[in-house]
Parts: sequence; C-alpha cells; structure tokens
Amino acid sequence: MTTTFLEHVRSRLALHELRTGQGNPLLILHGLGECSPSAIPGIVQGWQGPVFALDFTGHGASTVPVAGGYTCEALMSDADAVLAEIGPVTLLGYGLGGYVGLLLFGSRPTEIKGLIIMDGPGLDGGGGRPTSPMLMRVSQSDLDGSAPDPWALAELASDVRPPSYAADHVRQIQELSGMDTAVVVACLGRPEWLTEALNSPVVVESDVTTALLTFSSI
Repeated sequence: MTTTFLEHVRSRLALHELRTGQGNPLLILHGLGECSPSAIPGIVQGWQGPVFALDFTGHGASTVPVAGGYTCEALMSDADAVLAEIGPVTLLGYGLGGYVGLLLFGSRPTEIKGLIIMDGPGLDGGGGRPTSPMLMRVSQSDLDGSAPDPWALAELASDVRPPSYAADHVRQIQELSGMDTAVVVACLGRPEWLTEALNSPVVVESDVTTALLTFSSI
C-alpha cells in the first residue's frame, strides 16, 4: 500500500493506493467512524484497474480538525480532491461513503464512472427531517487529535438527509452522466434518501460482483 497526502482546505487527506492496475480506477469510501482498508477487500479482487481508498477528514490518517464542523458536503469535497489528483473513478461507498458518493456523482456526473452503495455505518444519517436538537458533551480526553473524531461521529450521524435532496443529485446523474445504469444499490438498508433514489431508472439493485463487472468496462 502506498499513501499520498493531499492538502485540501483545512485538511491533510490520506489517499491510499491499495493496488496498481490498468484501466479505470476504483475509489473506496469508508463508513462513519471507519478508515480505509489496508488491503484490497475480497469483493474487489477481480477489478482490473488501480484501487484507491480515501480517509475522510477526521478519520484514519487524515487530519482531525479542531471543533468539528462536519457535513456530508465537506466530505464530498474531500472526495472531489481525489478526482483532481487521479481523474475519473468508479466509487464503492460503505454506509456514509455511499451517501457521500451519491452527492459527488450528482455534482460531477461526467467524472464518475459508476457508484456502488454498500451497507455500513452512517448509511441512515439523522433521517429525512429535522428533529429536536441534541447537546453533545465531549471531555478533554476525547479531544486528543486521534481518529475517529468524536465530533465527526456525532455530527455525521445526525445530519438531515431530505429525500428530495438525494433525488436532485440522481436527476443530475440521469440527465448528464450518459449512463443507462449509473448507481447500483448492493445494501440491505433502505433509508428514505435511498428509497427515493431508487425511483430513478439509472439506479438499480444488484450484487457487488455484477456491478463491478458492469462498471469495469466503462
């Protein structure tokens, strides 16, 4: 594994190249509170192109910022910095990484070559509607600069995800990506935003192996 650090806004992002290869790169986006795998997951062993994995801000070997301020859009910006570094990619997102991948795909519909959404921590977020505010207490021992950042866990587990917001990003993908199948849902979880996304003809349910074969030829 080779790690490159990308300077991005207030973060130093750890981008791991898990394997070299010929063809379209695959970028793995981890779930909430997790970090990138240190070796290629078994499910992607058949992917012929290079395989990368990103540690989001506040996770893994990436920067832990002071005082939180985490949003899914900020993590989308982290992943966008990878596009600037290595070019178009296919995305494999676990939990929170699946949602971030959808936002990135909707924002960069011609630079993403397919998205696979997997089960994982943070898939649901805080639901589709605002709820009562919560008060988070963090002790000084929690703020030691190590990952995962407790502020990330709290803020990203409670972020509101309106189904219409996801639908807007899917609409961008449907209209501008030029792909008949653009997003593959390979998870059991069905939060509101994902149920809404499945209403699009370019979003389908399938298994990971089939999805990887579909996207590897693009």
